[in-house]
Amino acid sequence: MAMIAVRCCMMAVMLMSCLPAKADEIHHEMEYSVALSGLPIARASFSTSLDKKRYKIDGTIYSAGIANLITRISAQTTVSGTVSADRFQARNYLLNYTSGKKTRVYEVNFRNGNVTSNSITPEPRRNPDNWVPVTGKDLRAVLDPISGIILPASKKACPARLPIFDGETRMDLVLTPKASKPFSTKGFKGDAIVCSVRFVPKAGFKKNRKDIDYLKKLKTMEIWFAKADPVNVYAPVYVKIPTEYGMLTVSAVRFGGNT
Repeated sequence: MAMIAVRCCMMAVMLMSCLPAKADEIHHEMEYSVALSGLPIARASFSTSLDKKRYKIDGTIYSAGIANLITRISAQTTVSGTVSADRFQARNYLLNYTSGKKTRVYEVNFRNGNVTSNSITPEPRRNPDNWVPVTGKDLRAVLDPISGIILPASKKACPARLPIFDGETRMDLVLTPKASKPFSTKGFKGDAIVCSVRFVPKAGFKKNRKDIDYLKKLKTMEIWFAKADPVNVYAPVYVKIPTEYGMLTVSAVRFGGNT
């Protein structure tokens, strides 16, 4: 798989966060399937634990099917933080990403929405003449890429802008209401709110990088949110990203159900 498809896949999976449990519940499971032109290329699962005003989300992503013929990709991610009246506020975000024989670890610490520290291990080599650096201003009032996409039902399901920092790249996801469509999977059957998505890179990326430029120009990406009435939030159930290799989709194969 070419690098653009790999990055699209990881971006799509990171858009697919998991659903929090109610205050009197302690565990919740979510599962997703990733496909390219209808062929499975990855699987993802997320587990959420909630204890009063604190939450923790553990996720696992791994390549599957035809993707393994090119290179094996896996990722383990953890985000923890506090629950406020209008959002999940991360305190720590960790991503351990492996592609083939190369592994890289991203860690970000937050306080009140601002990044207090972040690291990448091993530290990547970068040409300063060809790199858009992340500044202190870029790291204020940002969200992690996992719990940042959980939306309280009291807010709009398609917020105007989600300021995301994933440990390396600072980006905005610009969401616009588009339609309402039926969606059905294990644990859910009903209407989903469809939002168009635009990817706006802000900092932390290589200039003239093909996959970044491609995503930036796309105007036909979508993310679908379904409401989970028991916990009163909107969570993603479907994402589609057109690529030059075909349509990349991420679908919830399990939306709810406690263990």
